[in-house]
Amino acid sequence: MNTRLLVSDADNFRVDHEINPYMSVHDQPDRDAVIGEHAAIVDAHRDAGRRVERLSSAAECPDMVFTANAALVSGDTAVLGRLPPARRDETPHHRRWLRHHGFEVHEAPHDFSGQGDALPCGNLLLAGHGQRTDRRMHGFLAERLGYRVVSLRTVGPRWYDLDLAVAVIDEQTLAWFPAAFDGPSRDRIRGLGLDLIEVTPAEAGRFALNLISDGSTVTMTDRAPGLAEQLRDRGLAVVPLSTRELAKGGGGVRCTALTLYPAIT
Repeated sequence: MNTRLLVSDADNFRVDHEINPYMSVHDQPDRDAVIGEHAAIVDAHRDAGRRVERLSSAAECPDMVFTANAALVSGDTAVLGRLPPARRDETPHHRRWLRHHGFEVHEAPHDFSGQGDALPCGNLLLAGHGQRTDRRMHGFLAERLGYRVVSLRTVGPRWYDLDLAVAVIDEQTLAWFPAAFDGPSRDRIRGLGLDLIEVTPAEAGRFALNLISDGSTVTMTDRAPGLAEQLRDRGLAVVPLSTRELAKGGGGVRCTALTLYPAIT
């Protein structure tokens, strides 16, 4: 899992609008620092043996560094995100790249935050709604991509994407922040029979769960030492990285990569 990733770059990253609670036009990222953060994340993926594909950002798309929202991919099929209006100029670039690389591309019929709200866990798809994704997308994703969908509702704008509230560590392990979900969604997660790692409110608010794991190495923010310790206790290698400048756009490690998943078997 997470062994082939599509990333963009931070060259055009800035805060031109405020579409989540973490963004302020009065708190701009330091350009050199954020480019350095992004480069360190890409290096960490490569050091872990992950294949990294590149999509250059466009000057008119300041959030394009957060490539996870581009689509959800399974095998040679991709369902494009249907992003907030402030980000919709990104989609033609995503569509072009995916088609050029041989993917069958489907348009989303409803609002959809791409992989930000759709996290595969084996044959399951943890699918978020309540903030940026219309729940009607869940049936569409199940039909087009073959996953068994677990619908999960997040309960406030701080958890505008599911990948801030839960993380797939491996096919048997999730890390999560229960208070980010409504009661039925918490029950669904607990009913999956998976090993659950709970993070503290403070670490959840510092993007602890916005991580990428391939089942042996976890690439994550350096601002969640408690979660990092729990992962190491389970025998995982943990690579903590600075994401302070990226966080000014409301994202972290997971947000900066779209996983090109194999097809469901």
